Amino acid sequence: MRKLPSAIVAAALALAVSGCGILYKQPIYQGNLIDKAAADQLQAGMSKEQVVNLLGTPSIADPFHHDRWDYSASERDGRLGHTEVKNLTLWFENDVLSRWDGEYFPEQDDALAKRMSRFGNLPKEKKKPGGG
Repeated sequence: MRKLPSAIVAAALALAVSGCGILYKQPIYQGNLIDKAAADQLQAGMSKEQVVNLLGTPSIADPFHHDRWDYSASERDGRLGHTEVKNLTLWFENDVLSRWDGEYFPEQDDALAKRMSRFGNLPKEKKKPGGG
């Protein structure tokens, strides 16, 4: 009986294990990507249109509470890893922003936005005049 070369055995083992998520665990993001610079610009008195221009449309639109917008995002490590959920909630009175509370993933969102902009999923950053 002939012995299989070790390279073939190693390749077969890597192929068998790769589907299990043991070798690499890709973080999984879902929900709104909120740019920290945009969230820092939130001000009481802004119109809904101004908020949409800054943050995008909310991920949760409650038909019974038109004065509340929820931006929700989750991050999970691998397929079976721990899932962390963060919510940023905005309240409006007379269609103007009155207050907001919650948190989001500012560092992860910024890094993910930079990676995804290479694929055309997000608008590329505009160059500043004067060579910046």
